[in-house]
Amino acid sequence: MTITLDDYEYVREHVRQVPDFPKKGILFLDITTATKDAKAFQKSMNFLYEQFKDKNIDYVAGIESRGFIFGAALASKLDIGFIPIRKPNKLPADTIKETYDLEYGSDTIEMHKDAVKNGDRVLIIDDLLATGGTAVAACNLVKKAGAQVVATAFIIELDPLKGREKIEAKGVDVVSMLHYDLD
Repeated sequence: MTITLDDYEYVREHVRQVPDFPKKGILFLDITTATKDAKAFQKSMNFLYEQFKDKNIDYVAGIESRGFIFGAALASKLDIGFIPIRKPNKLPADTIKETYDLEYGSDTIEMHKDAVKNGDRVLIIDDLLATGGTAVAACNLVKKAGAQVVATAFIIELDPLKGREKIEAKGVDVVSMLHYDLD
């Protein structure tokens, strides 16, 4: 299956732009309008599948919450398991956590302790890459559990925020379908 320029443009056309959300001066790129459209969602999933079908991945780990949408669907398409990476106190069994800095404080993500084992190959996925803080924390979390992060994947990447550089500095590949300059 070949992904064409038309496929990229079709998905891009279905990403809603919401000015001044969540605060004035921010242009929010809403992926839910692309998941609502069956054709746009399918094209997004086909893109991801083509990138990772031959990478011998054991699990897809999705970052809460929109990473669950793409991660679970991709895991099913790849015929492998899905692992949720969640906000604190959302998982029922023993967890490991990773705390990371934000420009206005810190945040924490968690994963079940037994989600992966040494040597497992994991793809981390979320809908959007901005500054990269959450994705780097997810990489650290998976590595802390003994697994290898094969790559990170996103539907949207906000290029000026340089999140890719932070992830690649950890030795992890970044794959994004759509790139936005925001100018």
